[in-house]
Amino acid sequence: MNQTVCPSEFLQVLILDSDPQLNRVLLENLARRGVRGTVAGTDRAARRLLGECAWNLIFYNPSIEQGTNAEQGMDLLGQIRRQFPETPILAVGERDSSEEALRAVRAGCADYLVKPLCVQRLEHLLDCYLPVHQTNVLASMAEPACRRVMIGQSRRLQQVLEMAMKAAPTSVSILLCGESGTGKELAAHFIHTCSRRAKGPFIRVNCAALAESLLESELFGHEKGAFTGALFSHRGRFERADGGTLLLDEITETPPSFQAKLLRVLEEMSFERVGGTESIRVNVRIVSTTNQDILCRVREGAFRADLFYRLAGIRLTLPPLRERIEDLPALIWFFVNQYGPETGRQIRGIERETLDLFEQYSWPGNIRQLRNVVRTALILGEGPLLSVTRIPALMEELNENRFEPEGSWMPEKGYSLEEVERQAILAVLDRTGGNQSQAARVLGISDRTLRERIRKYRRQEVLTAD
Repeated sequence: MNQTVCPSEFLQVLILDSDPQLNRVLLENLARRGVRGTVAGTDRAARRLLGECAWNLIFYNPSIEQGTNAEQGMDLLGQIRRQFPETPILAVGERDSSEEALRAVRAGCADYLVKPLCVQRLEHLLDCYLPVHQTNVLASMAEPACRRVMIGQSRRLQQVLEMAMKAAPTSVSILLCGESGTGKELAAHFIHTCSRRAKGPFIRVNCAALAESLLESELFGHEKGAFTGALFSHRGRFERADGGTLLLDEITETPPSFQAKLLRVLEEMSFERVGGTESIRVNVRIVSTTNQDILCRVREGAFRADLFYRLAGIRLTLPPLRERIEDLPALIWFFVNQYGPETGRQIRGIERETLDLFEQYSWPGNIRQLRNVVRTALILGEGPLLSVTRIPALMEELNENRFEPEGSWMPEKGYSLEEVERQAILAVLDRTGGNQSQAARVLGISDRTLRERIRKYRRQEVLTAD
């Protein structure tokens, strides 16, 4: 699979001002960063554009509508704040007024600029509120309000996505396995986007969040009066997904009695609503996920074997973060781009000690946990470097599950110290996917020392073979 660099065109900036000179300056600065800017010169145009995109930054002039004063203009600002509570807003004033600046900040603006704009100050604010650190993108999925991407360069992840791309154009059912937080739902979106059903609906149901009776109603729908409280007829997820993809999230959480009903529906692609008699036929592609060992559940009798074979036409396993350590820098910068604007910090780099800690940590919560750690470090940290070393809560968390090589190489009686060292190095290289630089950092030795050890082991293997 070809990797691409995450383009900053994913970032969208809305300029709410009717001044052509100001708009030209802003658009030129954004274009140099590869960021797309959109101008709305009237209040009506502004309100229309607000709902068309998930804006990353908004420039706002209270006098955008001719004939209104700043107080009236604040009504539009209130709408923006309600609709995009976390999006940074930079107010633009016609004059240097501390009163207007204070009013704008109190209304929710991150900062106040005065015409004509100071280019140096503008550049500084763009660095703080619109970071565009480049990251490697393996997959991109466009949605009406946002764009989802899969970040990384590890071979393990590439292999999974390559298989997903091959399977996507078919109608085969796909089972996505993997620990919590590895990106199974994102992979399901990717499969739908690459399929021939991409223009159809993508419907998700969390099987773990609903009781059996509610799950049946949610999936198959119900007729009016089918049970107490059923005041109206309800179209289930299967009906709504007709012509598209239905994601059954955490499918192993369903009880055996429901599994039998689901199996029949999947075999026939027809069902009746709860309380109904009319047979409804649909054409739905099924993608399901689980964070459990589903084969073990089948052996225990907790999950029906026939349903497993029906769902797992193709079974893909998303690798945990500890097995794709080489993706850490790209993921970190992706989250800095995403959450840096809410802190207003201008992040120039990642502290070396922090990156070492991240590489030695086992990440039981996977990418979801990494996202939370980076966001916390952005909020609680200070300065131009992303660091966790001065944040006690994060240091305590990261020291609880430090990386340790697998125990299978531990020496038996009679092993030499040299053999213990050899097995430790090989175990760490296996964990890091053969990435020697990262393995050296985990082991606490230089790249040169590691290369010398590897050459030595290879010579020994040749001598042994002879």
